[in-house]
Amino acid sequence: MRPSICRAVFAAGLLLMAGCGRPAQPPPNVILIITDDQGYGDIGAHGHPHIRTPVLDRLHSESIRLTDFHVDPTCSPTRAALLTGRYSTRTGVWHTIMGRSLMAPEEVTMAEVFAAHGYRTGMMGKWHLGDNYPLRPQDQGFDTAFYHPAGGVGQGPDYFGNDYFDDVYMRSGVGLEQTAGYVTDVWFDDALRFIETHQAEPFFLYLSTNAPHGPYYVDERYAQPYRDLGFPETMARFSGMITNIDDNMGHLLARLGELNLADNTMLIFMTDNGSAEGWANWRDQEGTWEGFNAGMRQGKGSEYDGGHRVPFFLRWSDGDLAGGRDVPLLAAHIDILPTLAQLCGLELSGDLDGVSLVPALRGEAMPERTLFVHSQRVPDPIKWRKSAVLTDRWRLVNQVELYDILADPGQSRDVASMHPAVADSLRAAYETWWTHLSPTFDMNVRIGLGSDREQPTFLNPHDWQVTAQSQSVWNHRQVERGMIGNGFWAVDVEMAGTYEFELRRWPAHMDSTMEATEARIRVGDQQLSQEVTADQTAARFALELEAGPTTVQTWLTLPDGRERGAYFVYVDRVAD
Repeated sequence: MRPSICRAVFAAGLLLMAGCGRPAQPPPNVILIITDDQGYGDIGAHGHPHIRTPVLDRLHSESIRLTDFHVDPTCSPTRAALLTGRYSTRTGVWHTIMGRSLMAPEEVTMAEVFAAHGYRTGMMGKWHLGDNYPLRPQDQGFDTAFYHPAGGVGQGPDYFGNDYFDDVYMRSGVGLEQTAGYVTDVWFDDALRFIETHQAEPFFLYLSTNAPHGPYYVDERYAQPYRDLGFPETMARFSGMITNIDDNMGHLLARLGELNLADNTMLIFMTDNGSAEGWANWRDQEGTWEGFNAGMRQGKGSEYDGGHRVPFFLRWSDGDLAGGRDVPLLAAHIDILPTLAQLCGLELSGDLDGVSLVPALRGEAMPERTLFVHSQRVPDPIKWRKSAVLTDRWRLVNQVELYDILADPGQSRDVASMHPAVADSLRAAYETWWTHLSPTFDMNVRIGLGSDREQPTFLNPHDWQVTAQSQSVWNHRQVERGMIGNGFWAVDVEMAGTYEFELRRWPAHMDSTMEATEARIRVGDQQLSQEVTADQTAARFALELEAGPTTVQTWLTLPDGRERGAYFVYVDRVAD
């Protein structure tokens, strides 16, 4: 057969040269690593004078670096946008609590795309997009998932007693699993096992650490060197967590080399928002400690660049993408899915907001564009709240402030009065974007009840939706002190039947008393109550439910007459 009639055929995830007598280069493995609350300045290669990140510094030297790369200013929104290629608000995610960190199950994730093309898919670490069916990683395209519920240790769905050492985490298909060792070591060790298991087939690995997110717990051998440099205690521990990540990156890179996977593995390193601690200036009894933020303004949660401009390194030796260079193109998390799809030969469909960055990665020019960032952190989105409109040159912040980011990267001089036409143009772009988001503002992403894939369903206050008259209770410290608060869970009853609701003040494994005199529950328009004795640990109610969407809310009456929600509710379908 003449070479001129050879054609490329993609089948079962393998690219073969049909009739040409030899296979082409196999599809690349993809490892996407995202750390939590580590900012652009929290890496030695970015100019930090003290942070110890030799492995990341080496990876920086070997990679293509997107130097104007942006995410959302907080955890869940970044993850939703990264995995779907769509602005996070469009997926139902615009907060980290209050039921607004739950990503709509209809979204097509990066894992689902890779799986559809023959890849094995695995995730380890922080998920933070919903901890119940049908929102979990194993429901969203991951063959293997070993993860930490919610956003951090000590938050609502977390196992009470976790402290980053020898914790209890969730494994798909197994349930709660006791671990041994420090949290970041646990995630990387499990990731290495996944790689070793699937080294002979293409794999996509999403490794999402929950460090250096607080609480700042780390082995003393990592924190002490920073104390010796004069770091305040919080900064010493935060920095030590980053150096531990760096050590684990070294183990991962070494093992890829030993397995002869390094060259044809596309390795990406990024973070989920600006620095939680590194940007701050600390004042203590010894004087003032100046943080390092690579010249940017503010950090995590901010609409200024320090809140959402983050590192992005991509290394792929076999990919004809020369590393060791900067690409200053304005880019964002929404671009990663279409970029990986083009690099790996994957088909995409659907209404994406991102674009493929492959031309820029190969040194070609790309059209100028406008991107958008906002930090809502409220039950319902508010127009212009903590917002930024971004172009290559300009930043419009909070509707009225305008910064020339090329001349003023620290965003210290508002030049809106000098460039009114620019400001007006960016406001108009935001208006169009807001209209683009608005169909999801009334969205309720719902937790499934009664599915055979999750029995019982564990509801916790982290996912309460609250009103102006109620108070969110989203972490264990608030639970421990018995904070007065309440909210409802938006749920979807998978099938009609008899459901038992078990109301608790403490999680079931603690089996402690309810500290209440009465328990009450409302599911849709049904409401039941019962008296509670002093030694009672749970109140159980049976209700007949129709299939479909509804809400669940509970009340515990305290001995002093005040009411709060039952923080933990276990729901089991007991009969069809």
